[in-house]
Amino acid sequence: LPGETLLIHGGGSGIGTTTIQLAKAFAAKVIVTAGSEAKCRYCLALGADAAINYKTQDFVEEIHQLTQGEGVNVILDMIGGDYFPRNLKCMAVEARLVQIALQHGIKAEINLLPVMLKRLTITGSTLRARNDAFKAGIADKLHKNVWPLLATGKIKPVIHSTFALNDAALAHELMESNRHIGKIILQVNL
Repeated sequence: LPGETLLIHGGGSGIGTTTIQLAKAFAAKVIVTAGSEAKCRYCLALGADAAINYKTQDFVEEIHQLTQGEGVNVILDMIGGDYFPRNLKCMAVEARLVQIALQHGIKAEINLLPVMLKRLTITGSTLRARNDAFKAGIADKLHKNVWPLLATGKIKPVIHSTFALNDAALAHELMESNRHIGKIILQVNL
C-alpha cells in the first residue's frame, strides 16, 4: 500500500473515515467518494488527497483525471451492484478490488476482458463466516500494526452520535437518512 493510490467508496462512513486514516498512516494516496460536499470536505480534512461527490460528479471520469488515466491500485467498495463495472474502469494494471458490502445489490453486468487484460484481482470479504482462529489472527495483526496508531492518536475513531439503547429507533433513522459522518454508537448501560 505505501505509495499506491486507494479509492474508498463511502468515505464518510465509519469504515471510510477509519480507512482514510489507516491508508494515510501507511503512506498511500487516498481518493474517496461521498454523497455531499460536507462529507467531501470532512474526508479532505481527515487526510484524503481528493474527494468526489458521487451525486454531482462521475467518479470514473474524476479518477481518470486525478490519476492521469493510470487508474487506482486498490478499491475498497461497500456499494457493489452498478458500481462494479464502473470500478473496473477506474483500476490500474494489476489493481485490486476489495468488495466488503453490497448496498446497491448483489448483481452486476460486467465485461471480463479488462479483468484479464489488466490482470485485476477481485476479492470478496466478510468475517462472519470465518472461524475463530482466522479472526484471532486478524486481531493479532490489528493489535500489532493498528493499535499503536490508535494509542498515539494518529488514528481516531470518528463518532457522529451516541444514543441510549432505548433510542435505537432514532439511531437507525439517522443511519438510514445518511446524514451522518462516521459511526453511530448505541450505548448499553449495565
